[in-house]
Order: sequence, then structure tokens, then C-alpha cells
Amino acid sequence: MKENAYNNPGFFEKYSKMARSVKGLEGAGEWHELKKLLPDFNDRRVLDLGCGYGWHCAYASDHGAKTVTGVDLSSRMLQEAARRNKRENITYIQSAMEEFQTEARSMDAVISSLAFHYVENFTELTEKIYDWLVPGGSFVFSVEHPVFTAYGSQDWYYGTDGEILHFPVDHYYYEGKREAAFLGEKVIKYHRTLTTYVETLLKTGFSLKALVEPMPPESMMDLPGMKDELRRPMMLLIAAEKG
Repeated sequence: MKENAYNNPGFFEKYSKMARSVKGLEGAGEWHELKKLLPDFNDRRVLDLGCGYGWHCAYASDHGAKTVTGVDLSSRMLQEAARRNKRENITYIQSAMEEFQTEARSMDAVISSLAFHYVENFTELTEKIYDWLVPGGSFVFSVEHPVFTAYGSQDWYYGTDGEILHFPVDHYYYEGKREAAFLGEKVIKYHRTLTTYVETLLKTGFSLKALVEPMPPESMMDLPGMKDELRRPMMLLIAAEKG
């Protein structure tokens, strides 16, 4: 099975203290926009790839989903999901997204939150998702924005007094592996352009329903550093539908 930074005790401890870990969906700056893109879950079979603590799984279940399957590579994540977001109709499975298998046309909706930038072959995974969905099925996901992943460091450039000068964007068209610093740890992510995300969906057979570059909500603007998040996009949200 693939290595996963979230199974590292030190890294996981830092992650557990983030606002989105403590407060759930309401602690995620993009949630106010992402939830607008989600389909009607009533009586639907839902798959969440990279489910983490299971917040989105619980949301789908609480909004009428028939069944929910949460997939994550990290055993620590799944332990927390089972503890915090247990429901009778939710099944949590430990697997890499790229290695997960299910029957064709067995899902009505596939969702994913901030996970696909850990996947090297987005095209292959998109083709699998298309196969798993019924015709008319929904595919909604969030990823780190290509502007955010391009350079690799994912940190600002600072002045001599520690003030933020600007955010680096370089090697944008050179897709592939990046070594980023996240929560003080080195993690491997994969950069791809905005065009690649959209064209991959279209060539696979999906129709694009929405594309959003979310800004933090006004309610979070008083949090330390949040106003600087308006200086460059950090996330990309996409909603698509199987033809």
C-alpha cells in the first residue's frame, strides 16, 4: 500500500489541530461555496474519495443518502471518521484512491475534498469515476488551485522584516511532482494546470456544470492571515456530470 503522510503520528497530530479538523465543515474556508455545488443526496449512493475524518460522508448521510462509501489511505483518518462521523449507512474503506475498485454504474454521486493533488495520474482516476457513475451522475471535487501548486513550496516570499511580499508562481506549465511543506512536514503533491483538470473531464465524457475559485467567507476574515488569502487563489472547486 502507498505511503501516506497522514499516518505519521507527528504530522497527524498537527493536522488534528487545524480548524477544519476541530470544527468540521464549518471550519473549512471553502465549504460555503462547495456545498452549493453538491447534488441532491436523497436516496443516492455516494462515494467520497479521500474522505479524511468523514465530514462529507456524514453530510451526505444526514441529507438522505441511501449509502455512503468513504475511502481513505490513512488508517488514522479512518479511525477518526469512525469515531466522529459514524452512521449506519456509511462504510469506511482503507485504500488508495487509485487502487479502489467498485462495480460500473454503482454510484450516483462521487465527491472528493482536497485529495486529488496527491494523485499522480488524474486521467486514469477520472476514467474510473466515469465508469462507476450512473448516467447523469454527479462528480464534485475540490483541489488545491494550480496557482497554489505550481511553484511547489506553497509559501509566500517574505521581506527582511518577515512581511509578506508576494506568492511565487513559476513552472506553471511543467506538470508533475512537487515537494511541498505542509504543517512543517515534507509532502509529495502533483501539479497540473487548470486546463488539464477541465480538459480531462471533458475528454472523459463529463459535462462541466460549475467551476469556482472560492474566497474565504466574511465570517473568517478576522482570523490571523485570512485576509492574505485574497491575494491568490488557494483552492479550485469543480462540479461535473456524466453524460
